[in-house]
Amino acid sequence: MDYPTFFAQLWDDYTQLNPQAAIIRARFGGAQVPNDHVAFRTFATPELGIAVLEPWLLELGYRREQRYVFPDKHLQAWGYVHLEPTAPLVFLSELQISALPDAAQAILARLLGQMTLPPDLGYGLFWAGRLWPAPSYAEFQALAAVSEYAAWLAVHGLHANHFTIAVHHLGVSLQEVVDSLLADGYPMNTAGGLIKGQPEDLLIQAATIASPVEVALADGLYTVPGCYYEFAQRFRQPDGQWYSGFVAANANQIFTSTNRATNSAMNQPAAGAARGQ
Repeated sequence: MDYPTFFAQLWDDYTQLNPQAAIIRARFGGAQVPNDHVAFRTFATPELGIAVLEPWLLELGYRREQRYVFPDKHLQAWGYVHLEPTAPLVFLSELQISALPDAAQAILARLLGQMTLPPDLGYGLFWAGRLWPAPSYAEFQALAAVSEYAAWLAVHGLHANHFTIAVHHLGVSLQEVVDSLLADGYPMNTAGGLIKGQPEDLLIQAATIASPVEVALADGLYTVPGCYYEFAQRFRQPDGQWYSGFVAANANQIFTSTNRATNSAMNQPAAGAARGQ
């Protein structure tokens, strides 16, 4: 598989969880809109950790660029760049389950202990979805209370968590993009400000709030955070090249785009949910 095919399949899967992303992309030029990067979430386990996912990226022509650590969220991550400079970057993070409270570890141990990992997934591992039984809503809430990342991943499994428009290739500023989205009523992530970072960091970013989606959990249908769309404006380095890294402080704020607190509709059963099943 080549990287354009890989990202095309990722996009098809991603827009199932975030249909508004296709609408947003269309307003800025549709399929021709340059993708800055895609991010993935996973658990730091022998079956699903970065060490398992990374070889597929390397086979596509990527290499490790820089490591990032988020102690408050119990995450570590790597940024990846491709041999082809116009290819999207990749941000791959994993949750250190052992850093969570015992009760949360027990929930994840039960779920992941029942994981079914088909041997022939190949690149499809990146859009394989949930490979374990659905948690109950109470388990989802218990996980979210200590790690929104863990709760999101337990419910959805493996997908592109977000795509990112490369604003610096659009001929407009990130502020203009944000103002346009706000004017049309798109909820935006305000953690750390609407625009995260400073030009001197060589990267500024913004993101929508994850669209709510209905999912079937162990005890019924519930509304939970889905995926979000990000917007990145990069600046050139002294050598004239676009900055190709990430800024940990920005990413730490953007992670909150999937937090339940951003939308009250995400804290209740979906309309017509079948409870107690």
